[in-house]
Amino acid sequence: MVRRPVLAMVAVVLFVASCGGDGDDAAPDGRLPRLSRLHAAPDAVGGGRLVDAEGREVLLRGVNVNALAEYWAGTDFPTTFPLADDDPERMASIGWDAVRLVASWSRIEPEPGRYDETYLDDVAAVVDELAAVGIYTIIDLHQDAWGATLAADPNAPCPDGSEPALGWDGAPDWATLSGDESRCAGGGIRELSPAVMAAWRAFFADAPASDGVGIQSRYVDMLGHVAHRFAADPAVAGYDVMNEPNAFGDDQQVALSALYERALASIRAGEAAGEGFAHLVLFEPSALWSSTGRGAPPDFARDENVVYAPHIYTGGFTDGPITAEAFEIAREEAAGFGGAPVLSGEWGADPDRAGDTGDGYFVEHQRLQDEFGISATLWTWRESCGDPHKVADLRVDAIPEVWGEFEVDCADNSVSGVRRDLVGELTRGYVRAAPGRLTATTYDAATGALSASGEATGATGPLLAFHPGPTADDVQVDVRGLAEPVVEEIQGGGVLISARPEGGPWELRVTRA
Repeated sequence: MVRRPVLAMVAVVLFVASCGGDGDDAAPDGRLPRLSRLHAAPDAVGGGRLVDAEGREVLLRGVNVNALAEYWAGTDFPTTFPLADDDPERMASIGWDAVRLVASWSRIEPEPGRYDETYLDDVAAVVDELAAVGIYTIIDLHQDAWGATLAADPNAPCPDGSEPALGWDGAPDWATLSGDESRCAGGGIRELSPAVMAAWRAFFADAPASDGVGIQSRYVDMLGHVAHRFAADPAVAGYDVMNEPNAFGDDQQVALSALYERALASIRAGEAAGEGFAHLVLFEPSALWSSTGRGAPPDFARDENVVYAPHIYTGGFTDGPITAEAFEIAREEAAGFGGAPVLSGEWGADPDRAGDTGDGYFVEHQRLQDEFGISATLWTWRESCGDPHKVADLRVDAIPEVWGEFEVDCADNSVSGVRRDLVGELTRGYVRAAPGRLTATTYDAATGALSASGEATGATGPLLAFHPGPTADDVQVDVRGLAEPVVEEIQGGGVLISARPEGGPWELRVTRA
């Protein structure tokens, strides 16, 4: 392998300018050039890929951010923490290039047909903050157990084997058609509340709200409105149509596919009306996938810019291992949609599984992401003790442990510090944008060695790789089939390595100097 000298350059604002784009990406407000627009390259045999406008295979690796979510409030604590001013730079120094940004239908459309543009301004502001440090945004239309208004009175009597349901997030009250069904959750499982199941039946049936318009019709129209708003923004990688939908049984699986068909058409119409382009559209299997690890809905009428987005939590909730089989199943199911790319919109586990006393779950999950060439966003960035996920523990006087990269004291909901073991395992080398096709990539955290290879025929954009560094002097870069590499330091630590392709096969190896 030919050794090439490294040119070290201090970069305060990451790679956005060197990322290139579509030639007309300069933003009218004078901020840095936008990220290059993405599209899907389906492949039913080798697995689909995400590709940018410069012909590079892109791996989106990042984290979920729930700062803009509207959750049910079950305690005196706030349900979320706001995005801090330095959060985007912190994420960039971990090496991430994607955020799955949780957005709530209840906030976007507080009344039928009326959209809260101030809330969408908040979404746009986060998109811009992330883009300024080279991070794409996936706008995630999030829901859990339908919505925030289906909580039971905590003292309500429930049959043996069930308990009063908590409230969650997603649908506005006007779209919650649950009738007089019980709000007792069987086995404490939120999806098994009869009221939740009734609300989902009404949604799949497109039952009318008080204004006479079907609630599913309102939902897909809302998606089109959001797509119109961001129609021409390459920093928005795409839209996750619905988080973990409750589709139980064959009939609801068919209904879920019908929803995706309608949603895709509405998003594309919104983009066209906004004189934009086709963004990625992520579609998920049923909420059951997170626990069973399989079960795609039927195929539906679609274009090529769709992404299959199951949540690969295998072993994450049970203290079990993550296995290659989970990734194989996801890819096999994606082949049923023309070989759509796979992006695991959520993954994760108890943060205590990181570090010397942990079991390597986070390291192995990321190794498998590399092996299978899939994108993924961790759950989650910063979690409040007032989040509904934690309220059940607080109700029984248990002290919950929040997930995320920050320790939070649930005695007073104060952030007490960064989880250094977890962040250390998440901060790892990988190729963010590979000229042409990425054929292999591995990272050894113990030695700091990053190796990658690919085939650049027809690609014009430079290779872009992240390494923990933390400075340019800490790495040695060797390349073949690539021009002189450039190393840029990231504010907060870590480096970005770029190198133009020379055409044909290429190899990269980064080691500690």
